[in-house]
Amino acid sequence: MKSTFLLVLILVFGFSLSQNKNIVEPEKIENSIQKNHLKEIVFLDKVIPLENLKESDLLKAITFQENMDFDLRIFLDNSLVNYLHQIDPALTTEELLKKGNYQFNFLVDGKLIYTENINSGAGTAESKKIKTNFRIPFLSKTNEDSWGKYVWMRFYYSNGGIDALESGNHTLKIQIKPYLKTSTLKTGNIIAKGEIQHIIPQKNISEEQIAIQKIQPNSGWKVSTEKFNEEKIRALNKKVAENRFREISGIVVIKNGKLLVEEYFNGYNRDSLNDTRSVGKSFSSALMGIAIKDGYIKNENQDLKNFYNLKSFSNYSSKKDSVTIKNLLTMSSAFEGNDQDQESPGNEENMYPTENWIKFVLDLPMNENKIGKNWNYFTAGVVLTGDILDKYVPKGLENYADKKLFQPLGITNYKWQFTPQKKPSLAGGLRMTALDFAKFGQLYKNKGVWNGKDILDNNWVKKTFTNYFSDEKDFEGYGYLFWRKVYKVVDKSFESYQCNGNGGNKIVIFTEIPLVIVITARAYNKPYSHSQADKMIEEYLLPAVN
Repeated sequence: MKSTFLLVLILVFGFSLSQNKNIVEPEKIENSIQKNHLKEIVFLDKVIPLENLKESDLLKAITFQENMDFDLRIFLDNSLVNYLHQIDPALTTEELLKKGNYQFNFLVDGKLIYTENINSGAGTAESKKIKTNFRIPFLSKTNEDSWGKYVWMRFYYSNGGIDALESGNHTLKIQIKPYLKTSTLKTGNIIAKGEIQHIIPQKNISEEQIAIQKIQPNSGWKVSTEKFNEEKIRALNKKVAENRFREISGIVVIKNGKLLVEEYFNGYNRDSLNDTRSVGKSFSSALMGIAIKDGYIKNENQDLKNFYNLKSFSNYSSKKDSVTIKNLLTMSSAFEGNDQDQESPGNEENMYPTENWIKFVLDLPMNENKIGKNWNYFTAGVVLTGDILDKYVPKGLENYADKKLFQPLGITNYKWQFTPQKKPSLAGGLRMTALDFAKFGQLYKNKGVWNGKDILDNNWVKKTFTNYFSDEKDFEGYGYLFWRKVYKVVDKSFESYQCNGNGGNKIVIFTEIPLVIVITARAYNKPYSHSQADKMIEEYLLPAVN
């Protein structure tokens, strides 16, 4: 009996050892600093090669500035792939690399603020197989590019770090774990951790920067006399002045059709033309609705074959014949185009260098998606709607937009971006003042009416503000080139449809309350651009004016 028990014990113990055995051979740990700080994260205020690193370089405290070097060294006792192997020994090295990476946890003064599972594609496969130490530049005077820079941005600007690290002394702690995402998310034990005293200097902000800006005459709007929470707006202005909301240029709030709040920052003013990037896409939706109302386009269910000889372009398939204008407006055309995928043939960055953007779009192959079913952000498809309009409205798109949309709204100061064929680009880049963008938003709030005149058909507005992807998880919805977004304030929800553009630019039209909000900003290509704008709306503007 004892021998049987001993045999079972040996088998179990032996199996356990085999389960924990490395799947790859990691590099040898030879650096003395690493040996002294295994499973630790150390902090530096300069870039120092590992072989030159000394104990005296390791920081216990740092006075934080945004234009500084904030460098980390992570010292592990094994490589990432081997840590992942411990979580699931059944997976191959390639499967582990495809499904897992590091998880970063940021704690401030003992409170967990943000957790990020680093995208499995971040970092090289070879380094994740063998490396036991690596460097992360969170901040760099030279703006060094790395995945670590974007992790810090998401923590600091998008997920509460900047609020947790207000002026004063704080303990910033970072923990790293391995994670695997198969059918469920699994994390291993902490493989490295470190903490540093983060000293945030007090910023000298003047009363003038915080004060609510008085609405000047001749805005083109009736000025509202409604009361609002001035302290909330002052607090918002302070955050902008402190650069906690970054690169904001303007805020306009329209309530019950009247101008309630008008604030400008960072050298911008009422007359400034704002490059709102993809906000211009929503103007394509409006102009298509107007063209249908006027009878120049039959309806949005017309197929592309009604407008183009599709067989004359590359990658023709009968599936292309069935793509409709509506599919382009809802970004569900099933063209092989996805701006959120760098490898996608139809990514907008592949279009811009070409001589003919329309040929670029119509040359694209189709993918396996069902037309009208799957949403993919597809700028090139919006360019196609602009070309259709330009061909079929009298005197071309530029003249038609001015006559049928801008002049009726009293918009005279604007600038188009143009395609290589010198046609207005509906991909984005339409420049306009914040107050004029607000007119566009209020037009939709008025169900298509402006000064008693029907510019848009009410039914078109209803179609535009319909969510065509309500069955998709983790996606709030999309209409006719308008995004759906629901804001939550305490226990109330506020549905909106909005025009969104790179940099954090927004025209937000609320469906159930009499409110239109415009935010203009220049945080182009920053991961926090939209999240900070949403935070401004949810935590400051809605509580202040609703």
